Amino acid sequence: MSGPGDAQPGSDAAVEPTRVGPAGPLPRDRAFFGQPMGLATLFGTELWERFSYYGMRGILLYYLTDTAANGGLGIDGTSGQALVAAYGASVYLVSVLGGWLADRVVGARRAVLYGGVVIAAGHVSLSIPGAGFSFAGIALVALGTGLLKPNVSSMVGELYSRDDPRRDSAFSIFYMGINIGSLSAPFVVGAVQGAWGYHAGFLVAAIGMALALVAFVLGRRYIGEAGAVPPNPLTEADRGPVARLFGAVAAGCLVALAIAWAVRGELTLDTFVDALSYVALAAPVATFWVMFRSPKVTAPERSRLRAYVPLFVAAMLFWMIFEQAASTLADFAKYDTDRTLGSWTISPVFYQSLNPGFIILLAPVFAWLWMRLDDRPPTSVKFALGLTLAALSFVFLAFMAAAADGGKSPWWVLVVVYLVQTLGELCLSPVGLAATTLLAPKAFRGQAMALWFLATSAGNAITAQLVQATEGASNAQYFGWIGAVALVFALGMFAVAPWVTRHIREGAEGDAAVQA
Repeated sequence: MSGPGDAQPGSDAAVEPTRVGPAGPLPRDRAFFGQPMGLATLFGTELWERFSYYGMRGILLYYLTDTAANGGLGIDGTSGQALVAAYGASVYLVSVLGGWLADRVVGARRAVLYGGVVIAAGHVSLSIPGAGFSFAGIALVALGTGLLKPNVSSMVGELYSRDDPRRDSAFSIFYMGINIGSLSAPFVVGAVQGAWGYHAGFLVAAIGMALALVAFVLGRRYIGEAGAVPPNPLTEADRGPVARLFGAVAAGCLVALAIAWAVRGELTLDTFVDALSYVALAAPVATFWVMFRSPKVTAPERSRLRAYVPLFVAAMLFWMIFEQAASTLADFAKYDTDRTLGSWTISPVFYQSLNPGFIILLAPVFAWLWMRLDDRPPTSVKFALGLTLAALSFVFLAFMAAAADGGKSPWWVLVVVYLVQTLGELCLSPVGLAATTLLAPKAFRGQAMALWFLATSAGNAITAQLVQATEGASNAQYFGWIGAVALVFALGMFAVAPWVTRHIREGAEGDAAVQA
């Protein structure tokens, strides 16, 4: 491994003095758009990992619900949509574990490597015909993504000191890599699946993940000591409490499975989907309960934590709508959309490229807008705006479905839906983690990322239950009622926004006083 202060091969950039950060010496070259070459390593890793993830997700529902004659598994539509939603919930649940393992046991670098290997194995398993291989592959991809996803981003941060002015632009470049992978995957994987079948599509996703691993392994020497060691390793004193924690989590999972089994009266695929949904919904409740009950949380911190609850609920409902791109919206694209555009028939998979495409186009516009507005409106109002836009996207879709009167909606309807949802995402998502870290109690600040992931996990869990509970409902009824309920919550978020803003301001002032 080359030293972090060395010039990189082929670079004309001058070597700057090495600076030391929490993870050790920091790379100071400017060979990658003015950034360290380590960023190129992580950029390529995440680009190809997102390519594999969104490529697989783009065809997953169709594979699960298509007939055996067409190469699918023949699962009914409702169970397939619930399974895809439960899969999304599991990815974000395991991300909590992945972040913990990196922080306490293996370090971010090994977590990314191990996660990538597991993801690749999952995609290879999906590329082999047979239901057993398919379900094993889905489980492996969820587990591996949970290991990799939270830790690549943390390694980007470790390439820079806190006062390095390149940090913000580095994350912007990194985020662009995410969206390039997300944008291209449905086109490539969808085209391959259309020509050679589902398993060929999953194989393309496997190749994408293999390229991510190659990028990471070959470029490891450029990232210095970032992620090399866990920042808060377990000690002998930790072993007992950690063992008890894992025992409690395992017991909770078994209780959830027992409840789902009792409700269903049989042990089926839907039973496991329900059990996973219960765990995903219980996890944030348990996390809030622990925080509120902890003696380490002061009275002012508990007050700020109460102000975070409505933000969490708004985020959970937003992601509940937004994450249906892979389930109900994918189903609508295939069966309820007239996809003819002149002489061309649009593949339903291609619709899942719309969100990353809109992100690439609109993110710079929103960044400029918030700067012009001096970062106004406040965070709580941005959350309310984000949820409002998500709700309106479903209200619009319900109206168009009703107008179709049992027929198919025009091809552009889903384009509008994804555009409106992307506008909502750009209001809510960029400020979400910042609000989480600001309002979380100091003793739980390190777990703020986990809490933010749990909002998405719980949102997916709600979807898994909704699609089963509303089986037989028309598209107009399903999307209309969800949109209307979410809109009511959005109006409630607007109502409590001044109260939340006041607590966020108090939290910021409190942090400034402590740092002073």
